[in-house]
Order: sequence, then structure tokens, then C-alpha cells
Amino acid sequence: MSSSAPAIPNVLSIASTDPTGGAGIQADLKSFSAFGAYGMCVVTALVAQNTQGVREIHAPPVSFLRAQLDAVSDDVRVDAVKTGMLGTASIIETITSWWEGTYPEGERPALVVDPVMIATSGDRLLEKDAERALITFLNHADLITPTPRSSHCW
Repeated sequence: MSSSAPAIPNVLSIASTDPTGGAGIQADLKSFSAFGAYGMCVVTALVAQNTQGVREIHAPPVSFLRAQLDAVSDDVRVDAVKTGMLGTASIIETITSWWEGTYPEGERPALVVDPVMIATSGDRLLEKDAERALITFLNHADLITPTPRSSHCW
């Protein structure tokens, strides 16, 4: 009798950093690990923040974002994707283009979208002109977090 162990799910976080580890890719990777998944990440922005607030945000060029996305998906099976802070319309449009071009309809990994718009400190993390691109991207989501009860949701 042969028994093969189930494959460990590969989960990709597409989000920003949080130097304190309470949010962003750092928190996603901890959560993935806690549930037995292999966590991977693509960085949308480097954020200088602490528990008091956001001090500065640096978003690398979207060409570099696309290079990160392609590098991961060209090499590793992606079973699920979870997004966090996306920040700008160009970042969201780049991710949408990658998603639609990499994964044919019906063969896409599970997609969880956390529409991060405002930090706990109250700092705005999604540019106002990016809201329309985010709404379009949400159409691909299998699950949208947080729940409508959250004070930071639409």
C-alpha cells in the first residue's frame, strides 16, 4: 500500500513590507507558515513605519514588480495568492495584467484580496486615483477581506 503525502500548498503574498512585522508580507508569511503552507512574496512597496504610523512609502518601478511576479510564476507552482497593500493604480494594473496573462480562466490559483486602503494609524495607503483599478481587480477575487464590519472597508 503506497501513500503519498499531499503537496504543501505554495502561497504567494503580493504586498508591502512592515518593519514591525505586524502587517504586510511579514505577517502574511507568518500566517502561511502557521497553516502549513510554503510562503512566497512579491514586494509592492517598502514602507517606513512603526506602531505609531507610516513615515514614508517607496514603490519600486512597476517593471521591477512585473519582473518579480514573472520570476515566481515562471518557476514555482502557485496554489493561492493573497494581496495586501497595492497602493497605486499602476501597481494594481500591473498585477491585473500579470494575473490575466499568466493564469487562463478556469486554471487560476485561489485569490484572496485584502483591499488595504488605510493603516491602523489612519494613514492612507491607497491613492485616491487607484480605487477604480482596485474595484476592477476585485472582480478576480475568490475572497475579499476584511469583512464589511471592518471600519477600514469601503
